[in-house]
Amino acid sequence: RGFAEVIYCPGKTKPHLRQIAAELIRNKQNLLLTRLEKEGFTYLKRYFPRLKYNEQARAAYLSRKSKTRLSSKPVVLISAGTSDIPVAEEARVTLEVMGQPVTKLYDVGVAGVHRLMRHLGLIRKAGVIIVVAGMEGALASLVSGLVSCPVIAVPTSTGYGASFQGLAALLTMLNSCSPGVAVVNIDNGFGAGYFASLVNKDK
Repeated sequence: RGFAEVIYCPGKTKPHLRQIAAELIRNKQNLLLTRLEKEGFTYLKRYFPRLKYNEQARAAYLSRKSKTRLSSKPVVLISAGTSDIPVAEEARVTLEVMGQPVTKLYDVGVAGVHRLMRHLGLIRKAGVIIVVAGMEGALASLVSGLVSCPVIAVPTSTGYGASFQGLAALLTMLNSCSPGVAVVNIDNGFGAGYFASLVNKDK
């Protein structure tokens, strides 16, 4: 894939995380740890002082400097509401560690669609768009109907009881009537960011 193995942290002990991270650093690889709690980051920071942490995304990262971006077109990252931002931030960290240019548009969901329409010029310049939305998940279809680039939809587990922890948004996105929408699993910001990087690297 052209990128180092990413460390999924739940279920691993702190010494295991330290050992795996050290091996990747020894081999001069970028380091990305997903779903890492703050306590785990504090422990690892003692051994890897340059390690950074995004608390919203629950992701730690250490990337080697790159002089060139993989693409001239940005990945536009859209979140429907502020409660979807942690999943969007996981996608953003993933994209930036992978060297992709990212433009964020947060809190532009269908409940206030005028906020999205103000940015039509920006989203139409994207190489690929990630849409992160909970509740009924309608935003991905709306965005896809406005652009010609691929759209990656990320359902989130935000919403009231009938949203079934993101299942309602997932089914809406899977049943989109707008072509060109790919869907990742519920709350999988990392998967969306990784896939978007693969799509966007040759643009």
